[in-house]
Amino acid sequence: MKIKVLKISFLFFAVIFNSCKNASKESETVTLIERPNVILFVADDHGTDALGCYGNNVIQTPNLDKLASEGTIFKNAYCTSASCAASRSVILTGKFGHATGSYGHVHDYHHFSTYDNVKSLPVLLENSGYETARIGKYHVAPETVYHFNTVLEADPRNTVEMAEQCGSVLNSDKPFFLYFCTDDPHRGQPFEPDPWNAPNNFGNKPEGYKGVETIVYNPEDVLVPNFLPDTKESREEIAQYYQSISRIDQGFGKLMKMLQESGKANNTIVMYISDNGMAFPGAKTTVNEPGIKLPCIIKDPTNSTKGIINNAMISWVDLTPTILDMAKVNYKPEDFHGKSFKNIIAEKKTEGWNEIYASHTFHEITMYYPMRVVRSGNYKLIWNIAWRLEYPFASDLWASSTWQSIYRTNEEYFGPKKIKDFLFRPEFELYNLAEDPEELNNLALQKDFEKELEIMKTKMKEFQIKTEDPWYIMWGHDASLQGTGVNL
Repeated sequence: MKIKVLKISFLFFAVIFNSCKNASKESETVTLIERPNVILFVADDHGTDALGCYGNNVIQTPNLDKLASEGTIFKNAYCTSASCAASRSVILTGKFGHATGSYGHVHDYHHFSTYDNVKSLPVLLENSGYETARIGKYHVAPETVYHFNTVLEADPRNTVEMAEQCGSVLNSDKPFFLYFCTDDPHRGQPFEPDPWNAPNNFGNKPEGYKGVETIVYNPEDVLVPNFLPDTKESREEIAQYYQSISRIDQGFGKLMKMLQESGKANNTIVMYISDNGMAFPGAKTTVNEPGIKLPCIIKDPTNSTKGIINNAMISWVDLTPTILDMAKVNYKPEDFHGKSFKNIIAEKKTEGWNEIYASHTFHEITMYYPMRVVRSGNYKLIWNIAWRLEYPFASDLWASSTWQSIYRTNEEYFGPKKIKDFLFRPEFELYNLAEDPEELNNLALQKDFEKELEIMKTKMKEFQIKTEDPWYIMWGHDASLQGTGVNL
């Protein structure tokens, strides 16, 4: 009789255990189904200057404008470094590059690489049950840190072809994270034009690209940003830049059409950003506004409010925690330098989002010029740590007809700035962006702003300590953040 009782008890607990196990599986399945898909679309060197929804009435970007009308435009979104590889490492880790070893370019002899103990966004999503896939420009290392389940192949200059390769991901049985990165509108090879005053092609080809309508712009019609000289050469290059962006827009439209056809549009968050500003002197590789203030358009289908213009200051260091938050992945906020802005995407007015930081050290390995930035409210402080050096040029920007047209003729000004001020910068630059959006009046040199300067310096030091910035040592040779140099 005792044996029978034991058998019945064992059978009872086995049924209960299996029921709980099956319920757990069902719960996990439901959780995975309820999790949103995420598409992060990253352009290469696209500034806010060349999008219809950001106020340009010349360029044709109807698909991106449609995304903006259905979602949120951030007007104060910033990368942390206006350099491709350095910026992308921040996008995918939620940490500043000075804390991860991602100081500059990855390819060829530059060879900067992220520390192998860093946990990246795709790895964290994969560990939580997501299908992770990438297509196009990668430009981060090592692969073990930035691992994706699926790598799709297509011409990164043909975004329509890129979109067509993404069908299997859009129809995945699991929630997916698609990292879609174009080569457009980066300058195209050859960087050195022949003749010298010919415009760069920005990836455009006379024969065009399969499936893409070639949209050509008249140089007389383009809008020349205030920081550039309004010359024949600038206008011709901007026209090529516009053409490359219109190609991006068509591929984006194709991807959105495929997403709609997959039946998953209502459960897919779509984000459009760029890694840094336009590839012109005065923007890319600088920490001036044209280099780091970028487009950010987000459509979250769970938000019913559309066409929101959000003025919160957000940063690419915030993207990883935000995406993890939206994907319902548990994480420790202290593991990241950024913070989630998920809860303010649908807000028109926000509080507490009025400060961002930037950190640039290298672009090419020959371009050592560390800069740190804090923007707090309307004030912006730039610390040019290597200020005694001549400001270095990216090889493609130096060869550009836009720069050469000024350099070869010994002009005094490049846009509104004197050439000498462009090449030789003071240690500190303090600007009131509300009154001086072009960053021309350096308040750091004025006695009346000594108090504001000290407040901003204090904020910068606190930021460097918090993010373990090795360049903190340059404040009075304070080595408190340095290691011992001894293997313990």
